[in-house]
Amino acid sequence: MSAKDPAANRPLSPFMLGQYYRFQLSSALSFLHRITGVGLAIGSLGLAAWVLCAAMGPEQYAAYTGFAASPFGQFLLICWSWALFYHACNGVRHLVWDGGKAFERSQVDLGGWIVVLSSLALTAVLWLVVCFA
Repeated sequence: MSAKDPAANRPLSPFMLGQYYRFQLSSALSFLHRITGVGLAIGSLGLAAWVLCAAMGPEQYAAYTGFAASPFGQFLLICWSWALFYHACNGVRHLVWDGGKAFERSQVDLGGWIVVLSSLALTAVLWLVVCFA
């Protein structure tokens, strides 16, 4: 290309990280929404396994519930329930955006924090009910 070529004067697209890009909460929450969607799909396989073990008989069901009651099983269930609440709350946030609302930068950030805090609160309430019911 010559110096007279207009394409030679175009700016280059900067790399998304580093000195050209400032971290944004909405970017992290978008990535987290995708990750929780994958986690929910994988967790649904665990739910299907629970139903299959229940149908296979008391021995298989006892083995599955024993795993679910273990510390690692409880950790997975808590993560899965948080992913469910996060994904649902963020879905409501997207519905608000689909209605053409809350697009100002401050509203986007506030909505993101509301999604994070509400998903954590809903998860805590669920597990308090499960543990003390």
